[in-house]
Amino acid sequence: MKHLEQYQNIYFLGIGGIGMSALARYFHAQGKNVSGYDRTETVLTQLLVREGMSIHYVDTISEIQEQIDLIIYTPAIPKDNQEFQYLEKSGIPMIKRSAALGLISQGSKAICIAGTHGKTTTSTWTTHVLKTGKVDVSAFLGGISVDYGSNNIIGSSEIVVIEADEYDRSFLQLSPWMASVSSMDPDHLDIYGDDSSMKEGFKKFIHLIQANGYLIIKKDLLDHLSDSDIKALKDKNVQIIDFGFDDATIQISNVSIKNGKFVFDYSGLGHEISGIVSNMPGKHNIENACVAITCGLICGIEVEDIKVAISNFKGIQRRFEHIVETSSSIYIDDYAHHPSELQAAIEAARMLYPHKKLTGIFQPHLYSRTRDFADGFAEVLSQLDEVILMDIYPARELPIDGVSSEIIFDKIANENKLLVTKDQLMTILDHKRFDVLLTLGAGDIDTFVPKIKKYLESIG
Repeated sequence: MKHLEQYQNIYFLGIGGIGMSALARYFHAQGKNVSGYDRTETVLTQLLVREGMSIHYVDTISEIQEQIDLIIYTPAIPKDNQEFQYLEKSGIPMIKRSAALGLISQGSKAICIAGTHGKTTTSTWTTHVLKTGKVDVSAFLGGISVDYGSNNIIGSSEIVVIEADEYDRSFLQLSPWMASVSSMDPDHLDIYGDDSSMKEGFKKFIHLIQANGYLIIKKDLLDHLSDSDIKALKDKNVQIIDFGFDDATIQISNVSIKNGKFVFDYSGLGHEISGIVSNMPGKHNIENACVAITCGLICGIEVEDIKVAISNFKGIQRRFEHIVETSSSIYIDDYAHHPSELQAAIEAARMLYPHKKLTGIFQPHLYSRTRDFADGFAEVLSQLDEVILMDIYPARELPIDGVSSEIIFDKIANENKLLVTKDQLMTILDHKRFDVLLTLGAGDIDTFVPKIKKYLESIG
């Protein structure tokens, strides 16, 4: 296969995905002719069109651009898609998104951020630390950075930050110079089959770290690496740096909340950094910040620049994003779609607003994830003061017999609960008042955010 730079006309199948759109923006910025297909028009695809890309939303061969040198596709595209079937037989080079990212990482000093949760926040925060420290970094992110207004940042240095996605084992295409792993909770069992197979996937990713590279890993995850795993890394002179709140190479301590912001100390790599202030709530975000700080120190960023970057980081759209703050209501939107992510979001809200009533609207994402984690979802949602549960957002999946939101709803211990359809949601909300409202999920629940915002602002 030719180097990616040699392709001029690039076609994206599934261009509207957050990872695909980042790649599309990368190639478009290089002066490539970028076009593509996606099933639905979104705010993101509208932005891509305004930036100069050609996109259509009907699965038909007639809409495909005539001049194509390279096809990049997402595994979320169903194999019965007409365009996929046609292009697969066309003889034009065709690669997955992960393979394109892999080729980019091979020619760079790639900082690859992995974990079943937190990788979007951590990769974006790391990018912000490096840019604040005057490193002209490139980045491929799994969300829209509020600071930079994009999921793709183009820089001139050899350093690139890449969100390392475990879905479809995509991260096994990467060549990390530096890799972080902050969580390995079971997820994507439709791909991996079981928890142990997924953890094996993470171990394979870790072994891809280049010689003289770095592994930054949450301390309790070291237990999943065998003596032979550790030896193999050390034989390549990979420096293993564990972090945590207890006895670890990188120590987080003295966590407190002051004026609605989290404050903590960082100790490690020869540095004692005290009084670090973060706008991002929750213990999990302190861990995310710890990775970003560590990456920054390894890259030679000054401590004062790191403290500034941690404190003024504005976050990512749909990651505990404050939408409304009035005298009577607080409204936060979050992408959480796994029990551990829901736990983190609810815990952060409790810490910030300990005496207020928490209401959560949750839209389950995928039939398979609902089936696999129904008990976990119910247990976490029961911690809310009020639960509004929506129908499952299917995304790429067909329905599974016996799987619906009801299997979660029936197990929620909190009696203050409602099961609603999308059509019913705004009518239900119209009769309610909220102290703190959370919308949670990775489906199309975000389409309700402007409507909920308008409603809450109208009632003051």
